[in-house]
Amino acid sequence: MLTGDADGAQRVAFTDTWGKAREYFKSKLESLPVTTEQDPAGNLWVTLKGDSSKELWIGGHLDSVPNGGWLDGCLNVFAGLEVLRRISDQYDGKPPVTIRLVDWCDEEGARFGRSLFGSSAVSGFFDPNDLKNRVDKDGVRLEDAARMHGINLDNALEAGRAKANAAAYIELHIEQGPVLEALGLPLGVVLGTKGVERHAITFYGQEAHSGATPMTQRRDALGAAAKLALEIREIALAHTDAVCTVGSVKTFPGIVTAVVGRCELTLDQRDLSAEVLAQMLEQAKGASEQFAADEGCTVEWSKIWNIEPIPFHAHLIELCDAAILETAGVSHRLPSGPLHDAAEIARVGIPTVMMFVQSSPGISHNKLEDTPEAHLETCVVAFDRLAQKTLEWVVK
Repeated sequence: MLTGDADGAQRVAFTDTWGKAREYFKSKLESLPVTTEQDPAGNLWVTLKGDSSKELWIGGHLDSVPNGGWLDGCLNVFAGLEVLRRISDQYDGKPPVTIRLVDWCDEEGARFGRSLFGSSAVSGFFDPNDLKNRVDKDGVRLEDAARMHGINLDNALEAGRAKANAAAYIELHIEQGPVLEALGLPLGVVLGTKGVERHAITFYGQEAHSGATPMTQRRDALGAAAKLALEIREIALAHTDAVCTVGSVKTFPGIVTAVVGRCELTLDQRDLSAEVLAQMLEQAKGASEQFAADEGCTVEWSKIWNIEPIPFHAHLIELCDAAILETAGVSHRLPSGPLHDAAEIARVGIPTVMMFVQSSPGISHNKLEDTPEAHLETCVVAFDRLAQKTLEWVVK
């Protein structure tokens, strides 16, 4: 079934192509003794009933960004399907605990800008009223697009009932970055997802004629912003795994013959340590005030969004590490800069861990995204070992 084109994957949530991908996935379940249902938030659950009501969750997402890579998300779901199949075969369709494979609804948030849609409805960090008026680039409302796929926003939080018996959650994902490739390693254990501080920053100076205003008498808002854009790199580099990014810069009046009177930029800061994240934010604010003063400007900050660092479960990290060592002979521990559905599950106290497989090249959200076939085979074997270890831990 074709769900992509020459530009990459096109499985954007709440589209017909996404629906086709889900139908294809469901067709692969026909020989298994499972039940399939969509919850009120649009998450697709495949359940292999066990002797115990305790549940081991295996998660992923079929949706993609526009022109995305072929592995981001769907690897998790189809690897999870093979793990489910193996468990069913090993235990004659009746494992000691219930196994639930979930395809989370709209992990990417590509169409309406609200990532982790389905998993946040399960965790409870979801406000339907914040979403009802969101529209895509064509003016289609999220509420209407979701309804076309059987989802009523007013009922989405009912998906949280699924948490009652969850004992553990595991997720496989491509790294999406260059760390494992640079180390020459196929697999890694994810320690947790980094916290995020995302802000809009506006420098106010004075518009003036670019030819008539001496350099020493300018109040150049872009000058202050440019200094900050360089400084935040140094702030990040002072910490091992921190990242800071100025992703957007807008100048006003934005013409070649005028000194910039107002400059708006966005800042995204991430780290696995809440202390480091708070420190970097304060350093950036202090630097912005200093640079504004240097340029005769003022500066204002406005929060866009933030989320706390979310560490994964210590024992599951050890199980994941052991599974990788048994399969590949060498392991590596690293944080995740991108957010994942696993973060929403971990933040409500369900023991959670993720396994990364190398991205080669170390890139994602791009049709060039790939992973060597040998590493794909290795990751499925290692993930299956993790599932078995976690199953046995849940039984205890």
